[in-house]
Amino acid sequence: MSTTTTLLEARALDKSYGRIRVLRDVSLTIGTGESHVVIGPNGAGKTTLFKVLTGELYADRGTVHFGATDVTRMSAHQRIHRGFGRTFQVAKVFPKLSVQDNLQIALEARVRRGNPIGRVTGADAAGFAEKAERLLADTGLAAQRDAVSGALAYGDRKRLEMAMVLALEPAVLFLDEPTAGMSAAERQATVRLLQEVKRQRSLSMLMTEHDMDVVFGLADRISVLHYGQLIASGTPEQIRNDERVKEVYLGDGDEHA
Repeated sequence: MSTTTTLLEARALDKSYGRIRVLRDVSLTIGTGESHVVIGPNGAGKTTLFKVLTGELYADRGTVHFGATDVTRMSAHQRIHRGFGRTFQVAKVFPKLSVQDNLQIALEARVRRGNPIGRVTGADAAGFAEKAERLLADTGLAAQRDAVSGALAYGDRKRLEMAMVLALEPAVLFLDEPTAGMSAAERQATVRLLQEVKRQRSLSMLMTEHDMDVVFGLADRISVLHYGQLIASGTPEQIRNDERVKEVYLGDGDEHA
């Protein structure tokens, strides 16, 4: 895929925990409409990179730019207001509320930006039902709109979380191991969902993922971390044939660095 516009750019990121240097001069970009997947063996630094990019952690050195804006020292909440959307390894939903009510909260959250305590009224409130129906249809949850979220199957909770993030209308979507813990059928359904979401909404995506079928099914570009350093970045075909990547990446287990 050829991109003409850089939406997100990380430059020379370093991050240490005490004496352990977890990220070492990491630079990468995400183009508009691009799916970029970060892979690497256990302890490579993928999770730390993800947290630095989304504002959960601050880098010790380096910068993160979103378009023309330097967001390096912005909080995760501020970055969401700028157009970041994020899902988690364990889906974050309101388990005692219905699917419909979860979406209502997400839709209201978008409208309340800049006025968190104001009432949502007028055209915004009137349009919620239509937007909720579209999100339910897009994520395959229309038949479960009245179901209690905590009682949903694992894959359905992940889809609900996705719908809630999409309700915020992000420009870039961060997916932290979106198929972790799923069955083979759920993984295939998630890949199809993400492909459709990207096609319909022209979203940029950055994700960490261990399942290589998922990686090569979704990625326009792949970056490979090894001991906190970026050792390769390119198209799926380039990465598949990279001898150093073959040598260092085993693709098993989870990493928490």
